[in-house]
This record gives sequence, C-alpha cells and structure tokens, in this order.
Amino acid sequence: MAVWSLEEELWFPPAEKADEDGLLAVGGDLNAERLLLAYRSGIFPWFSEEDPILWWSPDPRFVLFPEKLRVSKSMKQVLRNGLFDYRRNTEFELVIRACAAAPRAGQPGTWISEVMIEAYVRLHDLGIAQSAETWQDGQLVGGLYGVLLGNVFFGESMFSKVSNASKAAFIQMVQDLKNEGVKVIDCQMHTAHLESLGAESISRVDFLRILLEEVG
Repeated sequence: MAVWSLEEELWFPPAEKADEDGLLAVGGDLNAERLLLAYRSGIFPWFSEEDPILWWSPDPRFVLFPEKLRVSKSMKQVLRNGLFDYRRNTEFELVIRACAAAPRAGQPGTWISEVMIEAYVRLHDLGIAQSAETWQDGQLVGGLYGVLLGNVFFGESMFSKVSNASKAAFIQMVQDLKNEGVKVIDCQMHTAHLESLGAESISRVDFLRILLEEVG
C-alpha cells in the first residue's frame, strides 16, 4: 500500500489504508486541530526527531478495557501502603519531559521531540491532554500522559524513576477514568508490561467502531 503525503489541508486518508506496519501518512503538522482529527480517526503521530511527521494506525490495536484491569497482590500492597502521592494534571510539562528523557531499551534517543512537547502542552492548555503523576517526598518519580476525548483515553508515554512509580500512576488513573465513564484506554502497540495489567489486542475495525461510538 502507498503511504499518503499530507500538506497544509486538514485531512487524513482512512485508517484502513495504512500499510502492514501501520504507517498511514507522512507530513502535515502537529497543530491541535490535526491532532484531534487524528485521534478521532484512530491515528497517532510517532516519529524520530530527524524524520518527517509519521502517522500510524496499527492493526491490531492494543487497548485496555478499564473493567479488565489486573492489579497484582504486590501492587495492591504498594497502593495500600501509600508509598506514592498520586495526582492528576498538576505538572503536565514535567511529565512529558520526563517521558522524553527516560531511557528506552533498544532506542538510542527519544521520539518525544521538542516539537511534540510543544504540541501536547498546547493540548493540555486546552484541557485535552492529561497527566497522571506519582510523587514521593515532594519529587515527581513517575507518571504518564495522553489525550482524553469523549469516553476514550489515548495513552502516549510513561516514565518511572522509582520502582513501581509509573505502574502506580497508571493503575490509579485507570480507576479514575473508569469512574468517569471512560470505556477504553488506547495503548497503541503491544508491550508485555501493559499486557500484565490486562491490556489486549483488538482489530482495527473494532477499535474504529469504539471510537465512532465513544468519541464521535
């Protein structure tokens, strides 16, 4: 399949046109309108700093249904012990910059470039991008960020400076989002870490149907 080229016009080809790796389009920009259209269409940006903007819609899609969240006995103990102070949206930019700085196995750098940081900080200022945070002794030690649209939370990245810190933030945010009526959390691509917490693969067709019903 051909990869589509985007310019200034605000549009995306159908997500089903993505190639076998999930790559759909190249180019465009990261303004708020385009990002919101992307998420509503089952598409997200992911690219290295030296690359053009790349837009993806993988099949299958890795998601977590909040009611299927799995919390191990050891994590339940961590949460009961109050090891971390959990907060939402108090230091969004610190969270995304910590995600950018976090070392990734097999990755020499980060895909969260300054351009990406600026774009998601703008979304946060609009009340759309959100962070979950774990603090310890007044220091930010773990967290994650993503985009909340309708009843879907689109997770982007997480970091941890202390054992279990990002996991604690994720578990508590999932519980929050479930109570707020969120039906699915988009995890984008498979990771063993998120699978251990209950995430699963669904077809892109099913994911797009959920977006139509829960985001509009």
